[in-house]
Amino acid sequence: MSYQPGLLTQTTYYRLRQIDNIGHDTAYTNVVTITVPPWSCGNILLDARDGKTYPTVQIGGQCWMGKNLNTGTKISSTAEQINNSIIEKYCYDNADANCNTYGGLYQWAEMVHYLNGATNNTTWVPAPTGNVIGICPTGWHLPADAEWTTLTSFLGGEAIAGGKMKETSTTHWGPPNTGANNSSGFTALPGGLTGTGGAFNYINYWGYFWSASVFNSNNSWTRSLYADGINVDRSYYYKSSGFSVHCIKN
Repeated sequence: MSYQPGLLTQTTYYRLRQIDNIGHDTAYTNVVTITVPPWSCGNILLDARDGKTYPTVQIGGQCWMGKNLNTGTKISSTAEQINNSIIEKYCYDNADANCNTYGGLYQWAEMVHYLNGATNNTTWVPAPTGNVIGICPTGWHLPADAEWTTLTSFLGGEAIAGGKMKETSTTHWGPPNTGANNSSGFTALPGGLTGTGGAFNYINYWGYFWSASVFNSNNSWTRSLYADGINVDRSYYYKSSGFSVHCIKN
């Protein structure tokens, strides 16, 4: 039997089916064996925390989500995401439908889950080693700046990688969606951002993605894609902004 979301991989299940013999007092049980194969990149990822599913895609030696992360509880963009027991997210224009399509928007400290005392205006204490899981599902992590560079280098470099990463058509990207062919399968969407005072900007035209790597106390390295370009812009941005997140497999 093929892979079924919700079942554990490399596990054998037994389905019991009771069949009554009409007109007789006896019955028998037919045992159906289901063996779930190992999960592999390209299968659907089920986030056990909330039941949401994500496509996955192999790009070179990396396995990426093929959809922006959408986990957590929506709060108003005028409120700060804070260190509590709840993953908090912004939805563009405070509309659930935008989170369902474009994923949540997260401040940087919320995204890294306040690891090692991280805030939006301080650096790591101490700096973590290895993968930063943050708000990603189990087995996945937040991409470091170097992992973004590995991705764009595999796709031919920052000058052209954006066209290979953007979803095609102008259903979600505004026209002209220059050079979009999504040949990588990354399926980047333009979720826009939240900025000063919780203002929303640039949905359908710009897609902003966090890395887990800090630039300085107030800024983190990012990647940006544009409706009118084929490039991927490597820059840094205020951690207090709300950006999209794509997770990468451990």
